[in-house]
Amino acid sequence: MAENWDKPVTLALEGPGKFTTISNTTEASWAMIEDWPIEDSAVLTRALDTCAAVIEGKQSAETARQAFIDAAREAGIPIHE
Repeated sequence: MAENWDKPVTLALEGPGKFTTISNTTEASWAMIEDWPIEDSAVLTRALDTCAAVIEGKQSAETARQAFIDAAREAGIPIHE
């Protein structure tokens, strides 16, 4: 399910000053799988599991958004708010 989040998350995923906007759970999942600077983290694993649960219709999209933000903060990825 690629249900858009109420508020997209814009973060410097590809380096300083190169901001990317993530608008839904599917985009967040792919970003964490393909572009994340760390690979082994409990917070990252929890965020990926939350995204999977949202895609399966078991949790709300906003839960995935918050888990994604938590994983980005842990990874030291700047978020533009």
